[in-house]
Amino acid sequence: MKGRRKWMATGLVLALVLMTVPAQAYDLPSVNLGFTSFMDGGPPAGPGWYFTEYLQYWTSDDFTDDRGDGLLPEFADEDLDAWISLSQFIYQSDTEVFAGGKWGLDVIIPYAALDASYSAPGFPEDNGSGMGDLLVGPFLQWDPVMGESGPRFMHRVEFQLIFPTGEYEDDKELNQGSNFFSFNPYWAGTLFITPKWTASTRVHYLWNDKNDDPNRQYGNADDTQAGQAFHLNFTTAYQVHPRLRVGINGYYLKQITDSEVDGHDIDDSREEVLAVGPGLLWHINRDAHLFFNAYFETETENRPEGERYNLRVVYHF
Repeated sequence: MKGRRKWMATGLVLALVLMTVPAQAYDLPSVNLGFTSFMDGGPPAGPGWYFTEYLQYWTSDDFTDDRGDGLLPEFADEDLDAWISLSQFIYQSDTEVFAGGKWGLDVIIPYAALDASYSAPGFPEDNGSGMGDLLVGPFLQWDPVMGESGPRFMHRVEFQLIFPTGEYEDDKELNQGSNFFSFNPYWAGTLFITPKWTASTRVHYLWNDKNDDPNRQYGNADDTQAGQAFHLNFTTAYQVHPRLRVGINGYYLKQITDSEVDGHDIDDSREEVLAVGPGLLWHINRDAHLFFNAYFETETENRPEGERYNLRVVYHF
């Protein structure tokens, strides 16, 4: 009987704790945070078919609130591990369609394995392993601007669409799929500061549609809508060998409007994160390229803060 009272008391404490934790968004869809990096402004080998495989590991032991402090009580001892695989298929044409830009198409098929663990029950649960949301993006790629010693600048615009095809359960807070459509266009560019020293960036805007089946953290809400955001990847690298570039890479995400529940803003729900780390690019040959990037997150608000490690292989057919 005493044991039963103890567990009932523990459950009551957990319930009270969770009731006092403010409703957080944590609902932006999965987007490109650190997946792309060096030489991002153009394809490495010109027009044709490309296949890219990404493998990213993200680990976090700190879920943050709107002030960057811990969202959960200390005894939660949260730990989130995510293994993410992206299979990407790209076709780059050699046909100009607008202002010198050549059309292309980008399709990405994600898969993610999520594992959230705690020292006590009653905290946000993961949805295990499953497919993520399908990404499709028509794009325009411009030929490099050439100088006396080689390329000086290259860039691209893509109109990326994220379709809600991924695994989603409304009784789980951490899902592979978002359960809503998103528009995530970007501009990417690479500047050759010198023939060996480059700087690249990819700048995204993110707009999200409504989720008509919100997860249980929103109670009996009819719908939610994640806020709009900007996010970018940024890198600089130096060619230390004809086949090897090393450098620094990073990403930044800033939500610029509040998330909404049933059309009403959620105060203090905007997400933010900054990450920086080392990376390298190995040009195996003209058609095969290997990227490795590490990222260490800071300045995080309303999302888990941790570390990311990204391996990417690109092959041109």
